[in-house]
Amino acid sequence: MTKYYWKNGDIPKDLIINQVYGIAFSNEGNILLRVEDNKYKLTGGKPEKFDKDFEETLKREYIEELNVELEDIHYLGYLLVEDNNEKYAQIRMIAKIKNIGESKLDIDNGKTYKRFMSNIKNVKKYLKYPDIAGNKLIDDAIDMAKEKYMLDFNDTEYFI
Repeated sequence: MTKYYWKNGDIPKDLIINQVYGIAFSNEGNILLRVEDNKYKLTGGKPEKFDKDFEETLKREYIEELNVELEDIHYLGYLLVEDNNEKYAQIRMIAKIKNIGESKLDIDNGKTYKRFMSNIKNVKKYLKYPDIAGNKLIDDAIDMAKEKYMLDFNDTEYFI
């Protein structure tokens, strides 16, 4: 059984990092979710050899999957994943949305995703994380965004 633990500190040097995902905020304080097969998800992916850092990985994945440019990116923490006898890290970051382009095909899998702007009150309802770790990382992302971006959060929700 896979177990997840939320850690908002530095990543131990011996821990493999296999994923970088982001929580992206609009100027209005909404969180951008990717809709795939009627499921709401965060966006991100695996670091590539040519990515100079995790920020670059996140920017690349948002362009590839959603055609959204990010800015003002901050490290949030990581999920420690224990899967059988393996342990690895899944990095989480926050970012502001700089620009939203037209929906386009993800070149990696040929899918075009729907894009949904959730308000902060409902985002956990959409993501449906079954564990404490996933829900805690969303709480921490919202808290950090309030501090870093000083957004006015509202109740609106909409597809883009």
